[in-house]
Amino acid sequence: MALQQLDHLSEDQRECIDNCLEAVQACEWCADECAGEGEDMAECIRLCRDVADIASLHARLMARDSNYSTQLAEACAEACEACAEECEQHDADHCQTCAEVLPKCAESCRAMA
Repeated sequence: MALQQLDHLSEDQRECIDNCLEAVQACEWCADECAGEGEDMAECIRLCRDVADIASLHARLMARDSNYSTQLAEACAEACEACAEECEQHDADHCQTCAEVLPKCAESCRAMA
């Protein structure tokens, strides 16, 4: 059975899970790339790691229809917005990718909150 066929999840939940997993990938890549770019990237790395952890957990909680996913949705949206704001300030491709991906994740997480 394909994951898209899991009928206990709404279309909005499946979209949010996809957006969270995309955010995890972008943030892990960005944090790893920023690690080699010097101390001035510390805030970007920290925020990217926060998003990767929170978004990953949020996706897992939604997948199992946890009673706690709603509360985590707001935290995920806030972390995505803060990280996107930080990443927008940097010209590197990985930062710009984060800045592009994260608002979509924040929006879908807010809809779940």
